[in-house]
Amino acid sequence: MKRILFVDDDDKILDGIRRMLHSNRNRWDMHFAIGGAAALEACEKESFDVVVTDMRMPGMDGATLLGHIRDHHPNTTRIVLSGYSDAALATRSVSVAHRFLAKPCSATELQSTIERVCTLQDLVGSQEIRRIVGKTSELPSLSTTYLELTNAVSDPDTSINQVAAIIAQDVAMSAKILQMTNSAFFGLSQNVTSLASAVSYLGTETIKHLALASEVFRVFKPDSRIPQSVCDSMQRHALSAASIVRMLPMEPKLRDASAVAALLHDIGSLFLASAMPDEFCSILSLANERGCKAFEVEEELLGTSHAEIGAYLLGLWGIPDIVVEPIAHHHHPTRIPHSTFDPTTAIYITDLLAHELEAHPEGSAGCEIAESDRAYLETLGVLSRLDEFRELAAQSRC
Repeated sequence: MKRILFVDDDDKILDGIRRMLHSNRNRWDMHFAIGGAAALEACEKESFDVVVTDMRMPGMDGATLLGHIRDHHPNTTRIVLSGYSDAALATRSVSVAHRFLAKPCSATELQSTIERVCTLQDLVGSQEIRRIVGKTSELPSLSTTYLELTNAVSDPDTSINQVAAIIAQDVAMSAKILQMTNSAFFGLSQNVTSLASAVSYLGTETIKHLALASEVFRVFKPDSRIPQSVCDSMQRHALSAASIVRMLPMEPKLRDASAVAALLHDIGSLFLASAMPDEFCSILSLANERGCKAFEVEEELLGTSHAEIGAYLLGLWGIPDIVVEPIAHHHHPTRIPHSTFDPTTAIYITDLLAHELEAHPEGSAGCEIAESDRAYLETLGVLSRLDEFRELAAQSRC
């Protein structure tokens, strides 16, 4: 049974939440704390899977409470439920919270948010990896992109489109911008899966606050054992995949989401390089020694791969399912059912084509596809179109 702690300085609000979620009492062990100090005391006595807290409380506010939980209880998913919103508060909350819900919040929205984060906790089996991921409030950005962004947002003549173009070149920044936009903080009525739309919704002032907050964007300083070429290769592969997927025949409404998923599909590798450099170096070494794929070594050593780790992190951050699901399954697409050429299939194919182009820029004998995957691609009518898709991938580089 999942253990949930709700925190507010107003006992009437806590009573309202208790009544609102009364039907869940047999599947969630729900606890209620008045104020940050009482919540912190409860967390020291016993563990919680999820903490939902107000932001502005006397004494210890929500950001301080969640910061302590992040540092000392990182397995706990952290959610802000608040009625206040301004750029400074957004910057503080995004560095300590996984999700932001706005008051008033319906029972359906609160329940579905808690359900989703609890499901995500089960995606990655390793408690240790969940602990490290749970402690991660930001991923490192490339130094060149960070400098370019800070210069751009400081120039009053810079357009929204120019800012979006800069952010689209950086995997970590793109993920953080999408996290902000898809939180309830900004009161948007729909999920945002387009970077251009996300930047437009946030505006340059909010992005300026984010860019100048070291807790939100930080420059990547890889472990000395990780060659810079490896980091550059990850970035190039992400950008190549995002370009290729836009060339594939898909419904327009799915194209933006698939492009974002392609850009972020290996974000779990960036996490491993940043937060678990020892394991990342061992994985690279073994993969090179065996001549196999990195995700196969990850599954052997970690019990999971960068695909599931990246999906877990992005899911905690509130990135829409239509983006998270293709990332989680891009190495094992047959784990979920398919009836059409959907984003998961698109990201699987795109990843193969991008790697193929990187290895054989002048042409290739074809993608390496497992027999089980070939059967599913044939059922969808995709296998016979691989040469067509390969030509489209080559055009994406022009």
